[in-house]
Amino acid sequence: MESAVSTEFAISPYNDGMRNAWDDYVQRHPSGSLFHLTAWKRVIERCFGFEARYLAAQEDGIIRGVLPLFLVSNLLQGRSLISTPYAVYGGACGDDEQIEVALREAARQIAEKERVQYLELREQRTIPDPGFLTKELYITFDMELPKTPDELQRIFPRDTRYMIRKAQKNGLHAVVENREINTFYEIYSRSFHHLGTPVFSRRLFRIVLEEFGQQCELTTIWREKTALAAVLSFRFKDWILPYFGGSLVEGRQYAANNFMYWDVMKRAIECGIRNFDFGRSKLGSGSYAFKTTWNMRERPLPYQFALIRRKNLPNFSPANPKFKLAISVWKSMPFGLTKLLGPAVVQLFP
Repeated sequence: MESAVSTEFAISPYNDGMRNAWDDYVQRHPSGSLFHLTAWKRVIERCFGFEARYLAAQEDGIIRGVLPLFLVSNLLQGRSLISTPYAVYGGACGDDEQIEVALREAARQIAEKERVQYLELREQRTIPDPGFLTKELYITFDMELPKTPDELQRIFPRDTRYMIRKAQKNGLHAVVENREINTFYEIYSRSFHHLGTPVFSRRLFRIVLEEFGQQCELTTIWREKTALAAVLSFRFKDWILPYFGGSLVEGRQYAANNFMYWDVMKRAIECGIRNFDFGRSKLGSGSYAFKTTWNMRERPLPYQFALIRRKNLPNFSPANPKFKLAISVWKSMPFGLTKLLGPAVVQLFP
């Protein structure tokens, strides 16, 4: 965001009186994401109970910068400050570098005062700062959408086009209906069980739909009377982000997963949305391999950490070899039990 360098501003905690001005600022800022919005703040507070420590930079009562921030505490990781939990993006947005540096420094001061293990900022770009270590575990995928679905098809590699045609020949069709939360959750939780990953609670998605309203789009892929895949997407600015998605093993033979994301992109074009954000994946993962088949731009996500009490970077990713046994055990557990235990376990990995 271009502006004259600010000299007179103050950093203060967020209060509800800032809500509209905060969200307006996020909407205008080039690095502002849906995870910077106060709606995401309310989602995290309502579902997980984490304590918000949001910071705003103001000059003469006008917001010049924002930093969403949560104090997280659990038995596995101890206490930490994260911008932002369960989000792809976070970090400071400011009118200029001076403001962003001040917000980061204010967050570091909170981290030291609270004696947390570490401060994590989920930045989208590399920011030189000797006080932070950078960890590039994730890659994010995105693309500028063409004007028509036919042009979009031509962008895809041949194998991806083949999978979309295969799905169409198998009679797959999409239904967009935000009330299909129960169908979505059954598919989503089964998909996570297959991966050996704890699943969020159904309550999280109800809260997301309540807080984001028409910014959400729930797509379910059907073959006759059987639902095979589903994804909850967010619309933000001129972007669409399919964020919570899953598919059944039974849907692979029909290319349900490919058809689902194709349908989200096609409908986005028809609605005038200009960009598609495929979200983050760990380098070398199955999700990463799948996304590389769509011919999109890849960008490393340079998440930054200020170590306060820890001596080394945290690594609580499922890709960590230490979690290999836990993943195997989770896969072998009864599906119903994983749905019951998952929401408690997932709080350990914000």
